[in-house]
Amino acid sequence: MDDDIDSDVDDNDVDGNTGRSSGQDEGDESSGEHSASTSDVPDDVRQYDRFKKIDGTRYERANQFLRDRTYITAREWALARLCADFRTETGVEMTKIGNNLPDLVPFMEDTYSPQAVNQARAAFEEKIRTAGATFLYGAMCDFFTAEELDDIMYESTEVAKFLLEIEGVDISVETELEAEERVSNVMREVRKASAELREEELEEQNDS
Repeated sequence: MDDDIDSDVDDNDVDGNTGRSSGQDEGDESSGEHSASTSDVPDDVRQYDRFKKIDGTRYERANQFLRDRTYITAREWALARLCADFRTETGVEMTKIGNNLPDLVPFMEDTYSPQAVNQARAAFEEKIRTAGATFLYGAMCDFFTAEELDDIMYESTEVAKFLLEIEGVDISVETELEAEERVSNVMREVRKASAELREEELEEQNDS
């Protein structure tokens, strides 16, 4: 990716009075600044290192990077990732996530209530579903050529891969190529099936 998510930003990007990022999302229900001592931090929280690659990055820098390329915000990205990682047999440990958020994610400065964690997770899920429906319609409506769809998939894969690498996921070249090929094959099948469906509908209209 050309833009580096962990580039430095000016101190003026953060409100001086509250310590909260000026780019923080509307409806963000943080529960206050972090004040827990190191001894109060659970072992699994201390060992968590998903976002260590962007340690020192401010919220608005990460948020702008995501907004330029996806529908999700940095808050939704971070909390959705945490909800996936701190899921147990009985559910997601939302209280632990919220109470230890600044220790888990470098660019999140405040603790969150369980309700705020769940709100961000729900927003993430809704946006993913909406983006999926939008993309699938674009693939099926014959607006894009097969080559253009391949370009879209390549660009999308590059962004997704970059985010995964920030989270510490090690993706081999073989795995990346295999995944891209599988996705491309699926999209070609979707486009082909959509074209056949439109042809059948036209034939039915002509026969009626």
